[in-house]
Amino acid sequence: MNVDIGSRLRHVRLMHNLSQRELAKRAGVTNSTISLIESNASNPSVGALKRILDGIPIGLAEFFSFEPEKPRKAFYAADELVEIGKGPISYRQIGDNLFGRSLQILKECYQPGADTGKVPLVHEGEEGGIVLSGRLEVTVDDERRILGPGDAYYFESRRPHRFRCVGPVPCEVISACTPPTF
Repeated sequence: MNVDIGSRLRHVRLMHNLSQRELAKRAGVTNSTISLIESNASNPSVGALKRILDGIPIGLAEFFSFEPEKPRKAFYAADELVEIGKGPISYRQIGDNLFGRSLQILKECYQPGADTGKVPLVHEGEEGGIVLSGRLEVTVDDERRILGPGDAYYFESRRPHRFRCVGPVPCEVISACTPPTF
């Protein structure tokens, strides 16, 4: 039996409205541990998975017994996009259930000065995006660029990266990443 533990964990975490950071804190593991498991870059031991599931809380039997339906919906109205961000950065996701999906698409909006943080993001996969409006500073490794409308980025997500809105107006971006990481 081949079980996609990463997608299953992401689905259960989102069902309980937990961020990766919050689940990691509850389980006493690092945020990157949750990210690596959800992207199937790391396969946890049974003991480690149980500790993580205790942070939700859900038992191992329930975790392996439920079978969420794979999304079949193809079209989404603007008001059906699911907000998964908070504060000065909005991430509106296409679809609320990404179980079994290998691509995550977001409409992002960064308020002036909004930043993904001083510590660069690092996770498995690839991501790309196109700036629709405003100006976005994108840092990948030691390379930094300010992108404007029509400019784009695409890189391997294991390279340290961060995003920051520069200028006096919000910045809107359409992005995609694989596998889903939020």
